[in-house]
Amino acid sequence: MRPEQDAYGQEVYDFYQGQKVTEIIERDDGFVGPSIGPMAYFLPYAEWPLVEQQAMHYAYGRCLDVGCGPGRVCLYLQEQGHEVVGIDNSPLGIQTAKLRGVKDARVLPITQASRRALGIFDTIIMFGNNFGLFGNPQRAGWLLRRFYGMTAANGRVLATSRNIYDTHDPGHLAYHEHNRRQGRMAGQVRLRVRYKTFIGPWFDYLMVSPQEMAEIVMDTGWRITHVINVEGEAMYTAVLEK
Repeated sequence: MRPEQDAYGQEVYDFYQGQKVTEIIERDDGFVGPSIGPMAYFLPYAEWPLVEQQAMHYAYGRCLDVGCGPGRVCLYLQEQGHEVVGIDNSPLGIQTAKLRGVKDARVLPITQASRRALGIFDTIIMFGNNFGLFGNPQRAGWLLRRFYGMTAANGRVLATSRNIYDTHDPGHLAYHEHNRRQGRMAGQVRLRVRYKTFIGPWFDYLMVSPQEMAEIVMDTGWRITHVINVEGEAMYTAVLEK
């Protein structure tokens, strides 16, 4: 990724340096608006979403944090005595993670994660809606099969997503229909991050209901054994086991 494209990395680095930061999300239907911003990427465990706090009880052994950003999950796991590797495609995001004390953080997109590159893990963690990094159901299937080969016999994947059907927002509902007309899943969002003069590349981000996740996971070697949710919240964490 060229430096001028690393909008996400620049914003988290600036936030780490104490600057006031506003993250702007642009969707391919023309929707533009602020996100909750980088503060969420730095939250301590006590302030994480409850579905992630509860899911962390299923983490064990050597862990891989996919889409680690500035390292909130890595740092917590290190504190608990785990060996953990964090990967992200943002060079400045990884630099920030290292500055914060993450011992093993690497610039590596999810599509290049492999047993040869990273070794074997007991737990793969995809918090912060990072099931979405699979991008589309086809890529999710082949990457989950790859994750199967990257994990121990009792390996687990802890994956957070958002049930996009839990909304009454007319703009979001219209976007669901827009996606269906394009032959895409309703929650297959195409977006990019903007910050100051930095503009990130367009990428697909997949948000699914628990039922849709179960269909995607089918025939990958994984099965959903637990779905952790909180009443009134669209976000949930699924525990995938072999």
